[in-house]
Amino acid sequence: MSDESASESAATFVEDVLLEGHIVDSLILPKILDEITTLGGTFEIKQINIGQRRADPSSATLKVSAETADLLEKILTSIGQHGAVPVHQQDCTTVEADIDGAFPSGFYCTTNQDTQVRLHGTWIDVSPQEMDCGLRINAAGDAADCLPMCQVAKGDRIVVGRLGVRVKPLKRELSANGAFAFMNSAVSSEKPKGILVRDVAAEMRKAQRGEGKILVVGGPAIVHTGSSDHFSTLIREGYVDLLFAGNALATHDIEQSLFGTSLGISMEQGNVMDEGHEHHLRSINAIRRAGGIKAAVEDGSLRSGIMYECVQHDIPYVLAGSIRDDGPLPEVITDTLDAQQRMRELIHDVTFCLMIATTLHSIAVGNLLPARVKVVCVDINPATVTKLSDRGSFQTVGLVTDVEPFLRVLVNELHNE
Repeated sequence: MSDESASESAATFVEDVLLEGHIVDSLILPKILDEITTLGGTFEIKQINIGQRRADPSSATLKVSAETADLLEKILTSIGQHGAVPVHQQDCTTVEADIDGAFPSGFYCTTNQDTQVRLHGTWIDVSPQEMDCGLRINAAGDAADCLPMCQVAKGDRIVVGRLGVRVKPLKRELSANGAFAFMNSAVSSEKPKGILVRDVAAEMRKAQRGEGKILVVGGPAIVHTGSSDHFSTLIREGYVDLLFAGNALATHDIEQSLFGTSLGISMEQGNVMDEGHEHHLRSINAIRRAGGIKAAVEDGSLRSGIMYECVQHDIPYVLAGSIRDDGPLPEVITDTLDAQQRMRELIHDVTFCLMIATTLHSIAVGNLLPARVKVVCVDINPATVTKLSDRGSFQTVGLVTDVEPFLRVLVNELHNE
């Protein structure tokens, strides 16, 4: 008996799975086949139908085999994240949460890819979609949402196991060109930056025309590198719908407005100003005395900068605090769970996210965004984009460059339409 025949005879635990959609051009099928064998299973392609045109979906039925029931379950759970579902389908299984703040054992753990659950024989879209959550079924049994662990309430109906759950993998863009054509997370300082900037500008124009919503996640390097004016231009011209940042971006932006410095360094001359190390604290104090950023704009004490433009153009922003914050500014949300929830409330319609020079905030927001949201991460450090990808935000396109040249070229590109 050949080694292959011996392997097949030993693999006594079998299940047929179905794949549907753009499984060929998105490389989902080869990815699943590789995952099956890597995990120690075997497969047989029982049936396959290939779409004739790029827009046409394909389908395949696979027989997946493993030597033990546990190994088969591990394989099916893994390939289920790529959209493989059992041929013989059943409704999802739910268990009531027995305590607040924790899921029942065996709960289904979500990804950032669009998901459906089967209820009463019908597939229902999960909304909103978020990675690293559980799935909650509403009391009427006709809707499902992603539920963070800390928000579980005793009695919630939580999905357990993988049966009755399916993932709709992200498909490739139909366009053959451009940075988003393959939605990959490749990052390199040698990538053609001009092409990416043009694609970013095209996405931002679409959103400005009402075809989406733009979220910018920003770090204080936007101010330190002298990019505040570029960013303010984006806000004034309608290319920013939401801003997520921390105490530092707002503080140093306000410092520049009030003192002409960032971290005590003159933004015009580049030299350290006398007593400049105090400027960020004096800026925070001035805003706290005014009653907040909006109040300072209204009383005329804050007259320029990123935060000024956000107030003037009614741009919602979330300033999430950290343990190292000075002050902080009155608008900073110091409870991280409250900040996280506020972000969730604002991101539902976001279609494009631009992350600029902030590792921790970028990763945090990446965890909240569904995979269908296009993400561009601009950072001088390639590790920031790598970390985003490692933590599941695989759709991120990375650009390794300094902030100021990127924003300057982006603004020029938007003006050159």
